[in-house]
Amino acid sequence: MSKITVFKAKKIITQDPNTPVATHVAVQDGKILAVGDADCAQQWGAVERDDSLSHAVLMPGFVEGHAHMMAGAMWNYAYAGYHDRIDPDGRMWSGMTDIGEVISGLTEYAGSLGEDVPLIGWGFDPIFLPTERLNRHHLDEISTTRPIAIIYSNFHLMCVNSKALELAGYSRETNAEGVLKGPDGSPTGELQEMAAMFPVMRRLGIDFRSLAQQAPSIQTYGEVAKRAGVTTIADLFSTMEDSDLDVMLEVTGAPDFPVRIVPAQGAMGATPEQITARAKDLRARSTDKLRLGAVKLMTDGSIQGWTARVKWPGYVGGQPNGIWNTAPDQIYALCEVMQREGVQMHIHVNGDEASEVAIDAIEAALRRAPGQGHRHVLQHCQMMGRDQFERCAELGICTNIFANHIWYFGDQHAEATIGEDRALRMDACRAALDAGVHMTIHSDAPVTPLAPLFTAWCAVNRQTMSGRTLGAAQQITVEEALRAITLGAAYTLRLDDEIGSIETGKKADFAVLGEDPTAVDPMALKDVPVLGTVSGGRVHLL
Repeated sequence: MSKITVFKAKKIITQDPNTPVATHVAVQDGKILAVGDADCAQQWGAVERDDSLSHAVLMPGFVEGHAHMMAGAMWNYAYAGYHDRIDPDGRMWSGMTDIGEVISGLTEYAGSLGEDVPLIGWGFDPIFLPTERLNRHHLDEISTTRPIAIIYSNFHLMCVNSKALELAGYSRETNAEGVLKGPDGSPTGELQEMAAMFPVMRRLGIDFRSLAQQAPSIQTYGEVAKRAGVTTIADLFSTMEDSDLDVMLEVTGAPDFPVRIVPAQGAMGATPEQITARAKDLRARSTDKLRLGAVKLMTDGSIQGWTARVKWPGYVGGQPNGIWNTAPDQIYALCEVMQREGVQMHIHVNGDEASEVAIDAIEAALRRAPGQGHRHVLQHCQMMGRDQFERCAELGICTNIFANHIWYFGDQHAEATIGEDRALRMDACRAALDAGVHMTIHSDAPVTPLAPLFTAWCAVNRQTMSGRTLGAAQQITVEEALRAITLGAAYTLRLDDEIGSIETGKKADFAVLGEDPTAVDPMALKDVPVLGTVSGGRVHLL
């Protein structure tokens, strides 16, 4: 047995009801040996005391149940978003608040590129610039010879210039879902969802797999997580190949790698049986820092992109009712095989029609292959109402709710997508908890920044960018929100026996904070400083 280290803190918030608050935690072999006061490990022999965290408040390491490993590597492209964002190196990138700014900023960026290099941007969202929708003519102002593709913040849409349309073979004669056309019958440049976007992505070399799976990208993901107090993080649509797995095992296997990664394999491009076999093969290669074996299903698209599938009465602007990335019959087939074979599913559902189909499909699968403990997770759950949460509780389905959306897009949803009354119940954390559903909340980084305390702030306060409270009935308490980003997320990743609380036998994973998040004003929750993490007993201060 190795040495015992007793860490002293200003306060330790454990998420363990038996010892909810402590001042010391003893660590041995990367695990928690004891929790309590200065003498908590006295029974176990000689100890070494570490007061380096005595100025800090410790919580269980935050768990991000829905993010993407390309969150760091996206900064290889031009940022074109509305909101100010900070890159992994700490540099602030100012948001662009009108199309003129977007075009001038991208034109300046293009000047730094080689002559034959495509211009690729990300983070743009037309819902904030309602005067005129971005189209190929805007991007042609930057260049008609260099292909240009601007990926929207939701990653479900993009806009491209005429050169990129030409490379993909899109023209007036094209008849494909997701290739938008103007009144003259020509493509506008807007492409919706993967089937329409992929031909451009392939020709321009936009490869999210290679972006995510390179060693520097994995290292950056770990650094971004550490800065947010995160010690376990999902990669929720992994397209990992065998060569990528070797890189992942090498990088995450380093003793000082600060985060545990939980990839979920993308359930597209193969039969349900093939996807299941791959998931089982991956599961067998799991390590402490790399947890494999889950899958991710895509159903609909994005609400603010009007590609989510919503129930009657649809969108307030009369837009068509979204796009299925995976057709309902395929969703049923996938759910049946995954449930039968014991593979956990994470299922993307934004619109309430999509969540209805997913719940129905899981219920049908459970009839054919009964059994609890599956912990299938609906992801985003943005329009789910009380009735759907009640069904989730009955069926043992977990929910991971996109709380950040309230601040980033709440005003726009009330005004332009689903209307005031449905916006009041968007991202309904209170309804989920009251129904008895195992619930967590997430950032979907890089869609919104990785920052669990901000995510918790969103769920507690439900404040929009305009400063209004959008749906006070769906607010949750600070304590409930902190549980959601620790034990709640750990449960949805099937890791609650190892992480999510500070109690004997679990991993010594802690978020190191500069203030007590339970003592500050709830409106200040997002401003609690993150000083670093402890991962498996190893201290990583910023």
